[in-house]
This record gives sequence, structure tokens and C-alpha cells, in this order.
Amino acid sequence: MPKMVVVGTIAFDSIKTPFGETDSTLGGSASYAAVAASFFTKPGIVSVVGSDFPEKHLRFFESRGIDTAGIEKAAGETFRWSGEYGMDINIARTLETKLNVLSSFSPKLPEEYRKADFLLLGNIDPELQLKVLGQMRKKPLLVIADTMNYWIENKRKKVLEVVKKADICLMNDSEARQLFGTPNLVQAAKKILELDSRLAIIKKGEHGALLCTAKGCFTAPAYPLENVVDPTGCGDSFAGAMMGVLAQSGDLSEDSFRRAVMYGNTVASFNAEGMGLQRMLALSKADIERRFREFREIVRF
Repeated sequence: MPKMVVVGTIAFDSIKTPFGETDSTLGGSASYAAVAASFFTKPGIVSVVGSDFPEKHLRFFESRGIDTAGIEKAAGETFRWSGEYGMDINIARTLETKLNVLSSFSPKLPEEYRKADFLLLGNIDPELQLKVLGQMRKKPLLVIADTMNYWIENKRKKVLEVVKKADICLMNDSEARQLFGTPNLVQAAKKILELDSRLAIIKKGEHGALLCTAKGCFTAPAYPLENVVDPTGCGDSFAGAMMGVLAQSGDLSEDSFRRAVMYGNTVASFNAEGMGLQRMLALSKADIERRFREFREIVRF
């Protein structure tokens, strides 16, 4: 039984950046998050793919120790996304989105997944996130939910319901400002905490992440990369690695969350060094630990 369950999308991505280009590569929020988590714990994926999805990708997931029992195979084509980045690598411009089998996706958790202690709800419709929560046989030790500006704009009430029911709702700085109508991230974090969140984590892209509790805030910088190739999936890699570390230790203290955020930033930094999942394929746990130690030296004073 997987210790951690990841619910989200599996996709074919076509990406263009000033530093590279790739066509129909494996992507999607669940793919990035599960691969990142697999360095620390055994995750299971809940998602949907089409009849065009090659078995080699499923074998790849399994080679990483990822349980694939929750991946549904439906008639039709797999979700596809095409986008490009300019010199401001933080901003993606969507060129084309084809939902395909994702348009009728209704997550169904295998029985063994319903008892998992750690649940990561990737960036999907908040109504589906709530449906997944309703399938759990017991309350997980930790539920983290991701969201995006599209859902905030179109289903704000449901997003707020997810924020209230999840222990942590991840969002980036612009999404936090949009959801709570404030330019100040500390104020936004306080509003997240008021919705019964265990703590607030706001992603800031190349500027790291902000973690706030009722006691105060912790700022985690991003690793200073010299070679940024493609930021696609970095937020999902951050979330997957962070929860993977917490699932591995079972420690949910504030110090443990701070450590997990730093691991999340570390793994996300590797992800940005290659097109799609390319860099993650060649990554080892030793690489992660070495950069994590470097990170500690960077922030020590």
C-alpha cells in the first residue's frame, strides 16, 4: 500500500523555452509530484490516461517505486498541453490545451489508497479534490491541496472550501493575492490560517517559498541556479518532494515542515535544469542530499 497518494493529471507536454524545446513529453501535475516524492517514500498515483499512453511510461513510474493501480486507462487521447516561455522564465504562455480523456475524469481511489496517511491533491478542479476527500476511509495525517488562478477565478467558493478542509493549500504568490484580494503575502498567509489551515505555504517561484504559522513566518530561498532550462512542473516537484519527506519521517512539527520545504526547493531546482522530466530521470538521492547540504551553507549566517 502506498504511504502517500497523489491525485492529479498525467499529460503529454510540448514545451518551448529560450533554452530548449520538447514535443509530447511525459508531464502533468501527478507525474512531477509522484516522481519527486519517490526519492523519499512510496507514492501512488490517481489519474487518467488515454489509449495512446505508452506502457513504457507506466513501467517508468513502477521503476521509481510508484504504485500505478490508481491510473485509469480510458478510450480516447491523453490530456495534452502546449506552452512556451520567454526570457521571463516565470511566466508560461499556454498555446494549446486538449483535455481529451481528462474532460470526463472522475477520480476513483483504489481501496488500499483510501487508508493512506498522506494525500496530495494536485492542481485539478476543486470539486474533484473535494470528491477525493470524501472517498478517504479515515482522516489522513496530512492533506495538501494545490490550486491555480483558473479555479480561483471560476470556482472561488469551492477553492475556499478546499482550503478549509485541507491541512495546507498550496498556491503561488499571484494566486494568494487573487484569492484573498491583498497585495501583501503575509496578510494572505494570515487569511489562509484563519481557514483552519495547519500552516500557510506560498510559493514564490525563483524567489523560494514563504511558510507561516500562527507564531510567525519562515522564508525559504530558492537555490541559486546558473542554468535554468524549463520551470514546467517545478511547483508540483516542490509539493511532491515536500510531502514525500514528511511521509518518510512522519514528523509534522514546524521544524520538520521547514526542513521539508527546503527539500522541496532543492528537488524543484533540479527539475528546472532540464526539459520536462528530463533532469529528474538522471537524478539520484545522493545528488539531492549533496545540494541540500550546499543549501544549508548558503542560508547559514
